[in-house]
Amino acid sequence: MYDLPSEYPEEPGLPDEFHYHQPQLLRETFCPPNYPADKIYVASDLNLYYDSQHTHWYKRPDWFAVLGVPSSYGKQHDMRYNYVVWDEKVIPFIVVELLSESTKKEDLGKTLRDVKEPPTKWEVYEQILKIPYYVIFSRESDEWQVFQLRGKRYQQLSIKDERLWLPKIRLGLGIWAGTFNGFDSRWLRWYDKNGWIPTPVEIEQKRANAETQRADTAFEQGEQNKALETARKMLAKGYSLTEIIELTGLSSTDLTTL
Repeated sequence: MYDLPSEYPEEPGLPDEFHYHQPQLLRETFCPPNYPADKIYVASDLNLYYDSQHTHWYKRPDWFAVLGVPSSYGKQHDMRYNYVVWDEKVIPFIVVELLSESTKKEDLGKTLRDVKEPPTKWEVYEQILKIPYYVIFSRESDEWQVFQLRGKRYQQLSIKDERLWLPKIRLGLGIWAGTFNGFDSRWLRWYDKNGWIPTPVEIEQKRANAETQRADTAFEQGEQNKALETARKMLAKGYSLTEIIELTGLSSTDLTTL
């Protein structure tokens, strides 16, 4: 679902919140084990300039990843304002487009252009940049398609059990049903041989839960030790085992350690 058009007729409207959260989940879970983190660049809604002969032509993918380039730009390690292919000299490895009514036909390569107009997304990704993988995902229908460049054309890949493994990066892309940033939905998410790759928030939550569990265990052990010490004193004073169990809450098995 998209916002209502702006006051400018040529502007179709702004993307919904899904176009913010979905790229974030892709970013946070994209970590190919065979590439160092500082040699992976990912971006969303960033201008991708592709033709040095037409420097004002660009596409703006919803999400894309480039392998083998610095995560920051130049000697000053700056953040990129855009991604200029003829300057970086490395094309994206994968592009993801989130379908919307205003861009659906172009995303699926079903539009024709005037020779005086810039190439369509499909033409740029397939024929000009030759991006190895192109993914299209519809939030409304939960349908997704993956195209791989084979020869000079994209061919749609068969997806089994809503997952697709990409050997070059030792990661897979699939549909994950769960809650992210407070929204319960079905999301595109990366996984590895161990399962879904956790986000930083999930990693921290798991650490916090483990710490709480350790604290609870330590507290319970301390209480157990106190009860056993009380039981020893009661036993020395001649209390029966039945009385000790009733008063301390210990079990007969606990008392065998005395």
